Amino acid sequence: MVERSLAEQAADDLCRIRENRPLIHNITNYVVMNVTANALLALGASPVMAHALEEVEEMTSLARALVLNIGTLSPSWIEAMIKAGKRARALGLPVVLDPVGAGATRLRTETARRIIEEVRPQVIRGNASEILALIGPLEGRGATKGVDSIHAPEEAAAGARQSAKALKTVLAVTGPTDWVTDGERLIRVQNGHEMMGRITGSGCTATALIGAFLAVNNDPLSAAVGALACYGLAGETAALKAEGPGTFQAAILDALYQMEENTLRAKARIERD
Repeated sequence: MVERSLAEQAADDLCRIRENRPLIHNITNYVVMNVTANALLALGASPVMAHALEEVEEMTSLARALVLNIGTLSPSWIEAMIKAGKRARALGLPVVLDPVGAGATRLRTETARRIIEEVRPQVIRGNASEILALIGPLEGRGATKGVDSIHAPEEAAAGARQSAKALKTVLAVTGPTDWVTDGERLIRVQNGHEMMGRITGSGCTATALIGAFLAVNNDPLSAAVGALACYGLAGETAALKAEGPGTFQAAILDALYQMEENTLRAKARIERD
């Protein structure tokens, strides 16, 4: 069933992001800092990347949402994420977690699970293997190939619905089709292009954009759905102009910047399962 109401909400959220320019605090990985900062700026939000233990609580207090990304871990960064996450929780600020590479190593899996337990993020976005690693046993079916998924999103969708309800969070499983669930609703987002899998930080960018949508929308499921539809549609638009991954990465920033609310409203392919 097509969910036009969620497309309408996505367009409204995009308008609010551009009107309010919310500050999004990112504790993210070295590989994607520039990419995700530029994507947030192109969308209309205001990014900041602060990682030092001495300032993360203060910076979180200034922000409208917090993005935690475990792509490049160190002991101090883990503690900074927990510290910032607890501050966000105390202030009632939304948190989105990207469990990059969960299932590849014990450190990543245990860190992601610790953040979930101590911070209680409103949204967790990952590929199918990362999500399976979080909702399954510590070792086994959730294993990943580095930070890439070896499972299809559909494999994680059924288990994600039950786990989202138990964890009281929204799980977003991204891939050729994105699946988003809060334990009750299960939504498919069909926007996107295969070239998005050929550039660095595509999933991390999706997570950062979810942070921007969370900053203006207090329903985590519709915020996640709107962000994924917007980013996927930008990917479709960029692919029409790009000659390869290099030009595609620049074109997707342009597409985010040029995204019109009416275009997102009309072309978001959002369905309820």
